[in-house]
Amino acid sequence: MDSQQKLSVVKGAKVLMVGAGGIGCELLKTLALSGFQDIHIIDMDTIEVSNLNRQFLFRQSHVGQSKAKVARDAVLKFRPHISITPYHANVKDPDFNVDFFKQFNVVLNGLDNLDARRHVNRLCLAADVPLVESGTTGFLGQVTVHVKGRTECYECQQKPAPKTYPVCTITSTPSKFVHCIVWAKDLLFTKLFGDKNQENDLNVRSTGAASSSEHVEDVFERRKDEDIEHYGRRIYDHVFGYNIELALSNEETWKKRNIPKPIYSRHVLTDEFTQQNGDVDKNLATDVGPSVSAMAFLGMNNPQDIWSLMENSRIFLEALKLFFTIRGKEIGNLSFDKDDQLAVEFVTAAANIRAVSFGIPLHSLFEAKGIAGNIVHAVATTNAIIAGLIVIEAIKVLQNDTNSYRMTYCLEHPSRKMLLMPVEPFEPIKSCYVCSERSKLRDFVEKIVKAKIGMSFPLIMHGSALLYEVGDDLDEDMVANYAANLEKVLSELPSPVTGGTMLTVEDLQQEFSCNINIKHREEFDEEKEPEGMLLLGWTQPFSAAEKDNNRSIGNGASVSNASSSTTAEAATDDEIEIIHSGKKRKLSEDSKKTDSGISKVDDETKISKQLEILDDEDDLVMLNEGGTDKKKKRLL
Repeated sequence: MDSQQKLSVVKGAKVLMVGAGGIGCELLKTLALSGFQDIHIIDMDTIEVSNLNRQFLFRQSHVGQSKAKVARDAVLKFRPHISITPYHANVKDPDFNVDFFKQFNVVLNGLDNLDARRHVNRLCLAADVPLVESGTTGFLGQVTVHVKGRTECYECQQKPAPKTYPVCTITSTPSKFVHCIVWAKDLLFTKLFGDKNQENDLNVRSTGAASSSEHVEDVFERRKDEDIEHYGRRIYDHVFGYNIELALSNEETWKKRNIPKPIYSRHVLTDEFTQQNGDVDKNLATDVGPSVSAMAFLGMNNPQDIWSLMENSRIFLEALKLFFTIRGKEIGNLSFDKDDQLAVEFVTAAANIRAVSFGIPLHSLFEAKGIAGNIVHAVATTNAIIAGLIVIEAIKVLQNDTNSYRMTYCLEHPSRKMLLMPVEPFEPIKSCYVCSERSKLRDFVEKIVKAKIGMSFPLIMHGSALLYEVGDDLDEDMVANYAANLEKVLSELPSPVTGGTMLTVEDLQQEFSCNINIKHREEFDEEKEPEGMLLLGWTQPFSAAEKDNNRSIGNGASVSNASSSTTAEAATDDEIEIIHSGKKRKLSEDSKKTDSGISKVDDETKISKQLEILDDEDDLVMLNEGGTDKKKKRLL
């Protein structure tokens, strides 16, 4: 293909960009300067102050505006004759469906979270549109090409699991600074400034603290007419003093751990510190809203300084005071935001004071902000390099130059004298539950539910989501919806079914119900398991004579006009192994043995409460104890 033909391919391409942030800004500029004429951008975010150091299409005056729209306007100033269509929306919105994706020649991802990447990957597979994926972390970056049937999809390779921290570690036995940050951000900050009705594990009580339960429950409420200085010190003494002493009462906990020391304000601060902190009222006129800063009030201007215990204590009390005096209207509705200067100062100070108590090294505000926001500080140069590589691969895709596709990694340190490491793309993984040939719901209904279990009018549920139902009382929309579900592969159902999923299958006419655990297996015995599905943990019902003598069915359930609880118990041993690729191969004897086991579900198992930090987002999710909502809902 000569240069004119290549240019023609580029000019005639219709390109979708997802993400207009760090990579997106560089990518849009590079696409425009490379000759692309028709570009569409999707981004749901608005511009924040923290974006301005690397997302060069944005300026201070753009803060609060749509990233996609401002990026378009900025590029049109130097490329006014091209078409750029912005969408200030979430790529997961129903408007951006398979038909929407089919109109594009290539999709270019510049996203920052795993969930959205997976969503775009699946839509590109369904629409049969090539995807160029990318990501950066500091000086590291990568660009990968995903073409259906030719290269592995984004989900062929398992992604790192999110880091999790049990609540007991966060509240009682922190050993790392990140534990202190999580405690300060998601427990203390929320307790003081967030929703008062939200469950919070901040109070650590032993069984011997019953006498002080009233004190524990009321301490975070500011009393009527209570002086803000007194309230601040009372909170300080409770969380850094009283709660630590309470934790120390359990001697067994500290036999193999560093023993923390309680910290009280009277031991750190003098009575005169209030006057040293300055007069808040004098500054009200010049410093209000999210930009208010406890550091500024105290004359501490360098965010890379590591504060002493006294300085952290002063920042803690000053920040608390500023929240209640200047931002009092927000109390009860606040959540931590890494771009809220006062919130970052409060969390940094609180985390550092707790770190002192537990013998953990202190960190600067700059470092603490990165941890609290789950941030690896971005490098603009890395984004620019990755954007250039994306465009190079996009041009190869448009030219259908399959042999030239490369996955390229940007390294922090040279390897073999190279900072850019190109690698040929891998072939699709046959066991991938997203892009390989997979079983459909129809296969499950016909081969397992009807043929093996013997149900006539099955109802299939995943949690509270109703995936399939048969009956004369269904309206036309429901019938059409369930018919459509039958033709979908299990992982693409409205409530996706993958390895480890538990399905509830009922036949209301038979008054029978069971749970089925779905298990993925790559290979099946071509001769003995030709259907590509296998039901384990279930035996055929007894003969009529046997039923008269022993009213039970093969999986151990009692057959007595089956109550739901009885049949549910019967079903805990049922398991289906499903192959998601069409290829079948003869298994070795060893393989047959290992796959013949039955997985049991313990109904008494409780889900431990834990805190989870998501790698790609700034959120921290608290998983609560208890069961799930069993109410049925129809997905139409």
